[in-house]
Amino acid sequence: MTGEGLDERRRREPSLALALLPVISLVVFLGTGYLIFDLPVEPLLIAAAACAAGVAIHLGHTWQEVADSIAEKIATTVPAILILLCVGIIIGSWMAGGTIPMLIHAGLSLISPRFLALIALIVTAVVALCTGTSWGAAGTIGVALMGVGIGVGANLAVVAGAVIAGGFFGDKLSPLSDTTNIASLAARVNLFEHIRHVLWTTGPAFLTSATVYLIYGIFHATPGAEPEQVGVIMDALERGFRVTGIWVIPLLLPVLIVLGGALRKLPTIPVMLASAAVATANALLIQRISLRDVANSWVYGFDHTMIDASLGKDVMELVDRGGMMGMMPTVIIYFCAIAFAGAFAVTPALDILIAALMTKVHSTFTLIAATIATGLATIGITANGQVGLLFPGEMLRPAYVEHGLHPKNLSRTMEDSVTGIECLLPWTPAGVYMAGTLGVATLDYVPWAVSNWVAIGFSLLWGATGIGIAKLAPGEQIKTG
Repeated sequence: MTGEGLDERRRREPSLALALLPVISLVVFLGTGYLIFDLPVEPLLIAAAACAAGVAIHLGHTWQEVADSIAEKIATTVPAILILLCVGIIIGSWMAGGTIPMLIHAGLSLISPRFLALIALIVTAVVALCTGTSWGAAGTIGVALMGVGIGVGANLAVVAGAVIAGGFFGDKLSPLSDTTNIASLAARVNLFEHIRHVLWTTGPAFLTSATVYLIYGIFHATPGAEPEQVGVIMDALERGFRVTGIWVIPLLLPVLIVLGGALRKLPTIPVMLASAAVATANALLIQRISLRDVANSWVYGFDHTMIDASLGKDVMELVDRGGMMGMMPTVIIYFCAIAFAGAFAVTPALDILIAALMTKVHSTFTLIAATIATGLATIGITANGQVGLLFPGEMLRPAYVEHGLHPKNLSRTMEDSVTGIECLLPWTPAGVYMAGTLGVATLDYVPWAVSNWVAIGFSLLWGATGIGIAKLAPGEQIKTG
């Protein structure tokens, strides 16, 4: 018998308890280390990855197989990592070029501080709907809105939650969104039929968010939002940057490039680099920043010492950000999460966990609940939104058809339990990205990202009542199956 055949013979499937062990280790390490002892996430993820690798080796797999699985998953994340680095470049160059200071200046003069969260919800929803990316909406207009929040002394956790709620609402309804397309493809549902059906849960969740932010604005006056302080910040921005008058048009060009590129479905990275190039020209020609400083803003982020003006402490904290190095903490956590996902994927443990879950399904409500549990488990374990959508789609579609339910119920529920929840988990790339980009810890903005988690409640409610549940006729059931 060859060595390869011997390896195949020695491998065995895990029991349910053994399949659960890596998941339990992830929950224990993050639950105690991160939430209780405030330890860094990275070593906790590595520890959970070591546990998953240990289980794989115990089941007869080799270390080389574990390493290859991790490497394969890292390879698939390279495009996302490049986009993260480009976001750092965008923030640094937009800051140096005056685009973000101009947006903050305009926001301070136009936006009511009391209703900043409600405005942030609507604006980011529109941007994400037009561009198909919640990440892009948060990294561009979201950063500017956070700047306005800092300027008026708003509760930044509330503003960040509103930015995320709006961004993911628009993302889930955009035909340009990768996750929206993946969800419809995984369930084999027409894209626009999927989008219309998503409105059953996403629409009420959005209205719930809007109501919460409206009530918050009415009954919680924004502290520190005195006109004098706002005026001081606006004056400082005017001293440091050319952000008014005829300069507004060229400063808007980097934003228009990103929006136009997204609407025309152009490749993301070239569009982002083109936008950064225009912002760089603005920094050199309009803001009169040196070439060396502009180049440094790409790598290390913008620094207030690059301009010859006294901005004051508040404004310095507002503008000193961005750069590729500023995204490195996100990238590192991304790699650690992928290490766990890769080690866990060596064995069929996730298949076994899903199969065990499906034995409890006896009704529409339990099927919806099982889908939500599957989505939450998959995104929590793999930390990958695409995998979190693809796996339940392929695994659960036959169960929906068997129960006479249209697969668009599945695609909608996957969006609710994966797309909207990914950014609420501190160890996922989306959670780390949002926290790093908006400057608010994940667990701080979670309660205020209302529509993201409320959508699950509506999904369960419709599953229990039958409202908004699309059924298959007998003929359709055979054809769809």
